[in-house]
Amino acid sequence: MNEGIAELSFMPMVSADLGAVLAIESVSHLHPWTRGNFSDSLAAGHWAYCVRPQIEDPVKGSYLDPDILWAYCILFPAVDELHLLNITVAPKLRNLGIGVKMMGAIEGVAVQQKMPRIILEVRPSNVSALKLYDRLAYEQIGLRKNYYPADSLTGSREDALVMAKSIKLGE
Repeated sequence: MNEGIAELSFMPMVSADLGAVLAIESVSHLHPWTRGNFSDSLAAGHWAYCVRPQIEDPVKGSYLDPDILWAYCILFPAVDELHLLNITVAPKLRNLGIGVKMMGAIEGVAVQQKMPRIILEVRPSNVSALKLYDRLAYEQIGLRKNYYPADSLTGSREDALVMAKSIKLGE
């Protein structure tokens, strides 16, 4: 694991973050969420977090740099499960363990909120995400046919694999 990412700070996403979020979203996905999608999630009360690095500065000490966004996630709390709607790491920072740390933090949220299951959808073509979820013991529980837009010119669509993980809540 890369020492430089030992301390990630998860801060609630606010409207002022959307420019930086959209900059990552637009280069990360074939069909990215729009500003409206993110604004609607915030307005609906979804749990949205931005991930920023803790900076070590000899003068200032340790501080959170509000100008650097590494990743973000959007979670939808349901009665007995936490639905992961969007998780994205900046392309240049992938394969450094940030996704694993984020998923661990999301599982921590599920435990804290006493939600015994996390559920998500993922494109079958998103091989790196599937590897991550498999490594973290998520299991496919279903398939949503024609869930994702695949090609705006042809109107073709891609299925979504529905994956879930049971979370041990402790007593």
